[in-house]
Amino acid sequence: MLRHIIHIHIPAFPITIERASRPELRDRPVAVAPVHSDRTIILSVSSEAKREGVFKGMALGKALKFCPDLTVLPPNPGLTEKGCRILAATAARYTPVWEPSRPGHIHMDITGTERLWGRAKDTASRIKKEIKSRLALSGTVGVAGNKMVSSIASMLILPEGVLDVDHGQEAGFVAPLKVDILPGIGHVRRRVLLEELNITLIREIAALDMHKLQLAFCNQAFLIHQRSLGIDPTPVCPVETKPIVCESVTLPKDENDDHRLLGVLYIMVEKCAQQLRKKNMLPRKAGLMIRYADQVEVTRQATLPRGSFWDFDLHAPLERLFFKACQRRTGVRFLRIWFRDLSFPSSQISLFSSDSPPLEKRSSVIRALDRIRKRYGDEAIQYGNTSGFPVKELTELFE
Repeated sequence: MLRHIIHIHIPAFPITIERASRPELRDRPVAVAPVHSDRTIILSVSSEAKREGVFKGMALGKALKFCPDLTVLPPNPGLTEKGCRILAATAARYTPVWEPSRPGHIHMDITGTERLWGRAKDTASRIKKEIKSRLALSGTVGVAGNKMVSSIASMLILPEGVLDVDHGQEAGFVAPLKVDILPGIGHVRRRVLLEELNITLIREIAALDMHKLQLAFCNQAFLIHQRSLGIDPTPVCPVETKPIVCESVTLPKDENDDHRLLGVLYIMVEKCAQQLRKKNMLPRKAGLMIRYADQVEVTRQATLPRGSFWDFDLHAPLERLFFKACQRRTGVRFLRIWFRDLSFPSSQISLFSSDSPPLEKRSSVIRALDRIRKRYGDEAIQYGNTSGFPVKELTELFE
């Protein structure tokens, strides 16, 4: 069966999401970058800013010299993640086989859905119109028989358009394009192709024999040759649906006080433990992600010593992960923790109590706290080790 792959491409996704709720940013040069220094690197650029000579990866101070009217927005990961979820929900309505590659980019395998949605190009047009009308997001859509060609097609089409590459025409479609649009050819290999072999177009790569390709690409030669012919057998891999319990929080200001950060961490562990007890599931692995003010992310994971849904068992491993991850002097802006590899407790009743009397008492206390919070709210009672933040401020963080 011939495959039909759609690639949704929304350029400058963080900026497009901001413009959906802030109309004053439309038709203006906009960039996303941390604003604490002129030496920070620009993370995303609008098309208006690109016309002024600003590009992704440029230093912010240099960009402001090129474009004095540039509007600089601080990164907003929470809004970007929300936009990704909304976009993914739209894709999931058309097919269960969809794969997000990065924010604003989704591959959809709609093979076999013709009786539901019609031809692939018609489906792509329908999806594009729905994203525009319901989400106020403008983008392009590429349709082809594989992921690579559909992705390239979405980058070449005019704004808010749909480009359909017919089956069997993939090689002719990519042949006249520049080599740097081909996946796997970075700056170094592009320079080698240009300086050593005088190659600038994809069709010139396709014409090389395997021996010459191996000189330039070593063990990647066959893969690059296949791609130069428009061949890409890579399947669209659906998102994993393994159960997971997680909590995340964006701090009201950048914070580097360990005492206050550990207070927030304890609240997050407490909330995850409550969810685990409600599900009656035990995690085997835990993870922590810290995002600093300069957008540097650090992730650490660990295997839990034993399956448990009690706060006192889960907090210690997360605290150790925190000190492994948080080793910079830069302030922390965002925290996320998760517990996965969940399983139900064993139904086999032990002949002997597995918990010592002190642990039984602590478990009883936590169950009593659960009953109090269920009746009076999560803010009715608070541990002393979370006192780094005032109760009102902690409540606002987790709303």
